[in-house]
Amino acid sequence: MRGNSFGKMFSLTSFGESHGPAMGVVIDGVPAGLSVSLEDLQRELDRRAPGKIAGTTSRNEDDKAVILSGVFEGKTLGTPIAVIVHNTNQKSADYDKLKEEHRPGHADKTTMMKYGIRDHRGGGRSSGRETLSRVVAGYFAGLVLPQVKVKAYVSLLGPFEHKEILKDLSADLSPYSFPDTKRNDEIKKYLEDLKAQGESVGGRVRIVVENSPVGLGEPAFDKLKADFAKALLSIGAVVSFSYGLGEEMAQMKGSAVSNTANAFGGMEGGISNGEKMVMTITFKPTSTVGDKAKEGRHDPCIIPRAIPVVEAMVKVVLADHFLRQNAYQI
Repeated sequence: MRGNSFGKMFSLTSFGESHGPAMGVVIDGVPAGLSVSLEDLQRELDRRAPGKIAGTTSRNEDDKAVILSGVFEGKTLGTPIAVIVHNTNQKSADYDKLKEEHRPGHADKTTMMKYGIRDHRGGGRSSGRETLSRVVAGYFAGLVLPQVKVKAYVSLLGPFEHKEILKDLSADLSPYSFPDTKRNDEIKKYLEDLKAQGESVGGRVRIVVENSPVGLGEPAFDKLKADFAKALLSIGAVVSFSYGLGEEMAQMKGSAVSNTANAFGGMEGGISNGEKMVMTITFKPTSTVGDKAKEGRHDPCIIPRAIPVVEAMVKVVLADHFLRQNAYQI
């Protein structure tokens, strides 16, 4: 099975199944001498970990990162960095009926059609648990570009919508990553009601990037926008990607677009222009619904826990293209 790696100068390879002994990632291309904080890495993993946000899955995993290589005395060595996270709260028997049943919109059916065999326990490689490997990689990508700020937040979740572009990227939006934090109790109740009904919901996430270097992105096939799209659409529940004005352009005249500030979301011709980057992605509702969802080990909405995954993939793309751009310098 190929397709488990992403990136060129900065690359990650994720491995493991959700109900196997561990999930992990190998990260290559991280420059030597960067300071590593295990506490900061763990903080990012805790944002994604199950059992931390009211109204989401009741499953609880410690998700403790173990660094196996590439770091010595708190500094990166410039060699491949391997990190694993042991799986500690699996209930594989809960998935026995999925040997024959296939969840619509999930990879259950297509994996079987493609390979003739699959690990049905929790979805195997197609489980959302695979994304913890991306969060680890995103932490190390952030070390490459510490001045860049990346903030993802919920712009639409059920009846909750925030249309304005977030201005303060340092704002604490926990636990639901919705800018109007005064509505957190409403969001909690909404998610708990969905769980009680065995129902799920999707939504939209907006990403804002500040202080990006100019000149990131390659002409033609490796445009920065194209790599962002691939990175974000590779997240299992993401079904669409746009940047800048995005789909609004379909109903606008050229003169209106040209007169709109940052209409192209910080990228022109697929290359970063130094302006604020703005992107939007859409998440589908969680595939598990009905009686199985009522048991509480599945998220009625994956978005609150997916926010650090989204930020991580954006950081990975930026770090990869930054290192590629620097490779041209003489």
